[in-house]
Amino acid sequence: MSSPLLTLFGRADIPLGVRELAARGGLTWDAADQLGLLLFLLDDPDPGVGTLAQDTLDAIPRAVLEAYLARPEVTPELRAVFAARGVEPGPVPASDDAPPLVPEPVPGPVPDPDPDPVSATELEPPSEPEESRPQVLASLPVIDRIKMALRGTREQRTVLIRDPNKVVAVAVLGSPKLNASEVEVYARMTSVQEEVLRIIGTNRHWIKHYPIVAALVANAKTPLAIAMPLVTRLNERDLKLVVRDRNVSDGVRAAARKFVATGQARRR
Repeated sequence: MSSPLLTLFGRADIPLGVRELAARGGLTWDAADQLGLLLFLLDDPDPGVGTLAQDTLDAIPRAVLEAYLARPEVTPELRAVFAARGVEPGPVPASDDAPPLVPEPVPGPVPDPDPDPVSATELEPPSEPEESRPQVLASLPVIDRIKMALRGTREQRTVLIRDPNKVVAVAVLGSPKLNASEVEVYARMTSVQEEVLRIIGTNRHWIKHYPIVAALVANAKTPLAIAMPLVTRLNERDLKLVVRDRNVSDGVRAAARKFVATGQARRR
């Protein structure tokens, strides 16, 4: 299953500075995302990005990489990629609290794709309430907003999930701190981009949570291709709520009405 960050990199036109940051391993601390992005960026159109990604992969200690590949959640496809590179899973898998594969980005300057006079360093520490204010976050360069989305507080994520820049908004979904209750809140928002709702609705882990499913179906902003298959997951009470909600799209309401009628017919 592809992560939100990998999905975005595969679909969107990512600024060069963000790709370079990812190629240094500095975009996310999640090991699966780090490896996935590094492998993806090996074929970047910019040769410099591909070289950075290769240098970062080469800098990962072999024993650390072998231990990560031994973890049960690592896909056979990823293991096969590294087997072709001469790296096999080790005898002992890495623990859940193991540090990131690339704890510190490979040194080098990162160009700012969205120049701005305000620097993130002016707003440290990240726990300060001022840094969660929408106007302060909006003044940051794109790269700093992405870092905040991935590493910041819950309050910062709530602001940045509505960022007009798709890369920033989707980066929130890649935060290792994100939990299901936050995703449920995002699934109810009509102020987020459709891509955010599409990624939530195609993430098998998140749609195991019924409140997230119900929120997506009831959100008029959710793409029909995402909402319609989820209608079958709703209980009768929520189906009736959807039928009565005129803010929900006609197609979703019609599908909900059909399931309500089917359920009533079965009880007769």
